[in-house]
Amino acid sequence: MTCFAPLGQAVFNFPNAESSMHETIETILEKMNALQADLEREFGKQREKFAFSIEKKKVRFEAEALARQRRLKQGMLHFWRHSRVSSFLTAPFIYGLILPIALLDGFTTVYQMVCFPVYGIAKVPREAFIAMDRHHLAYLNTVEKLNCLYCGYANGVIAYVREIASRTEQRWCPIKHARKIADPHARYARFSEFGDGEGYREGVRRRESGEGSAAPSDKDDENPL
Repeated sequence: MTCFAPLGQAVFNFPNAESSMHETIETILEKMNALQADLEREFGKQREKFAFSIEKKKVRFEAEALARQRRLKQGMLHFWRHSRVSSFLTAPFIYGLILPIALLDGFTTVYQMVCFPVYGIAKVPREAFIAMDRHHLAYLNTVEKLNCLYCGYANGVIAYVREIASRTEQRWCPIKHARKIADPHARYARFSEFGDGEGYREGVRRRESGEGSAAPSDKDDENPL
C-alpha cells in the first residue's frame, strides 16, 4: 500500500497560447508516474528477500525468517539500561501529541464525510494512508513496537489529512503560489499559474457550467501518485 497522494485531474484548462508549456508539464508528470511505478516494483523485489506475505490484511513470515528476527530482539532490561536520560525526559512531549493528532483525524474525517459529497469531491480512503503493521516484526521489543505503532498512526494521519486538504484546495483555489514552496502535494503541479487570471476564470466557468470536475477521477484514486 502506498502512502503517495494521487495527482488528480486538471481543474482548469489554460489558454491555447500556453498549451505547449502545459503539455510539457503533463509529459513530466507522466514520467514521474512511470518512475514511481518502477520504484514500487523495486520495493516489491526487496520485500521478497524477507520472506513475508500478507493474508487478509495480516503479515505472515516464513518460520525461518521469524526465527532469525527473534534472535535479533533486544531484551527490555538491556534496552532501558542503554536508553539516554533525555529519552525519558522528552517522552511526555512526544506522546502528548497523540491527543491533537487523534482529534485532527476525527474532525477531518467528519469534515470530508459531510462536505465532500455536497461538492462532488471523491472521499479519501483513510485505510490507504494509515498503516500500523510494524508491530508484527519479531525483532522489536515492546517499547519499540509501541513507538512504531505511534509513528505509523501519526504520519498516516498527517498524510491522510494532507490528501483531504489537497482535494479541498483543488476544488476552491487551485492556484500556484508566487514563491517556491517545499514539497508541494502532487495535485499542485496542475494548478493554474500565479497571476493567470484568465486561466483561473476559465476554470471557474467550466466548473460552474459542468464542463469540468473538481473531483479526482476513479482512475486517479486507484493509482495514487
